[in-house]
Amino acid sequence: MAQTNSSSATPAQAWDKRGWRAYPRVQMPDYPDQPALNAVEAQLAKYPPLVFAGEARRLKQSLAAVAQGRAFLLQGGDCAESFSEFSADNIRDTFKVMLQMAVVLTWGAQLPVVKVGRMAGQFAKPRSAPTEVLDGQELPSYRGDIINGFDFTPAARIPDPQRMLAAYTQAAASLNLLRAFSTGGYADMHRVQSWISDFTGGEEAARYRDIADRISDAMAFMAAAGVTSATAHDLGQVDFYTSHEALLLEYEEALARIDSTTGLPVAGSGHMLWIGDRTRQPDGAHVEFCRGVQNPIGLKCGPSTTAEDLKVLMERLNPENEPGRLTLIARFGAGKVGDHLPRLIQTVQAEGANVVWSCDPMHGNVIKSSTGYKTRAFDSILREVREFFAIHRAEGTIPGGVHFEMTGQDVTECTGGVRAVTDENLSDRYHTACDPRLNASQSLELAFLVAEELRSRRLNGGQQAKAS
Repeated sequence: MAQTNSSSATPAQAWDKRGWRAYPRVQMPDYPDQPALNAVEAQLAKYPPLVFAGEARRLKQSLAAVAQGRAFLLQGGDCAESFSEFSADNIRDTFKVMLQMAVVLTWGAQLPVVKVGRMAGQFAKPRSAPTEVLDGQELPSYRGDIINGFDFTPAARIPDPQRMLAAYTQAAASLNLLRAFSTGGYADMHRVQSWISDFTGGEEAARYRDIADRISDAMAFMAAAGVTSATAHDLGQVDFYTSHEALLLEYEEALARIDSTTGLPVAGSGHMLWIGDRTRQPDGAHVEFCRGVQNPIGLKCGPSTTAEDLKVLMERLNPENEPGRLTLIARFGAGKVGDHLPRLIQTVQAEGANVVWSCDPMHGNVIKSSTGYKTRAFDSILREVREFFAIHRAEGTIPGGVHFEMTGQDVTECTGGVRAVTDENLSDRYHTACDPRLNASQSLELAFLVAEELRSRRLNGGQQAKAS
């Protein structure tokens, strides 16, 4: 793939990868050393893309199936990837949990599950305030390791463009390992099924044992019929994609390329990009950049998203109404979904728009614990997911996926779950650099509960079809 330039216009409207610079920008750093920034951007522009156009096209095709109710989307991973926490074990453990979640969700939905990690690029985070205060000292907010440092010192909080090169290197290493895990036998379905059985073997997770047993029985039946990883290619490997918020546009621009097959621009930083709730201004820099690349695009929709906002953004981001191009990621908070989601669903229906509907039950449910830690309650996360499904059931539309901040590590950042984490436990293993994540046990438990929702929807839908 070649680099993008001003001659690479989309058929609908001219677009240039540098064009975002003429638009209002928010949630982005002001680098104090412009020559150093220019040098890093020039160096990144010479590096190979991290992902390839054909991979992004395949993901878009899979998401089109999600939009039509023929597949289900599982998107999950770190709140913000960390340079200091980076290791092969951490990548493996998160990948392992996502594989288990996907198998459980496949059982519930009786559909293929599209697996997209918040990995290999999720280094930047929007913040609610530009500065933070600790012990009477005010400093610029930490915005993710790709921008500045977590340590609360004046030097650490200065935006440093060299961090983009470190982020690229870590993303490349992560993708190398993820591709090996996906195709090298680690993702074998029989291995994943045994991990699920291990989880339900304990007394705390006994209520999910029936589902695990049914999955085991299905695997045993397939083996008896001669369908194994040795005879069926798809049982031994998986498609796994990466995604991140397109926040730091200097990084995104430097890695944008022209697809040599189609002649169209593609973001080379990740298979799927999303626009956050704080950066979705229709006339803003982030929307301007994302509208031009051919990758699947996610759009976070929060309580302040109006019907008119959504109409304008759908037209701007997906003017051809291409299936699989646009995923709407709803994030409202438990108890608030009914106040906001119906009007957005009705807007999409009225416009005849092709979208994937996904539920992010994390960002609207952050609270401060009695012990002073920022946390999320498992029950609130589950409640928002159930409200999301219930409203889609009432509207007759398709709840296409879920979007979780999670890790394969045994952290104590979110409270609740069968292996209950309490407020008092939060200090034990609170490792996140930004927002609290579900741990491995909580993530898999949530997959079982979502699978029950999917199965109920499937069975009720079948009964309604028979009745009609």
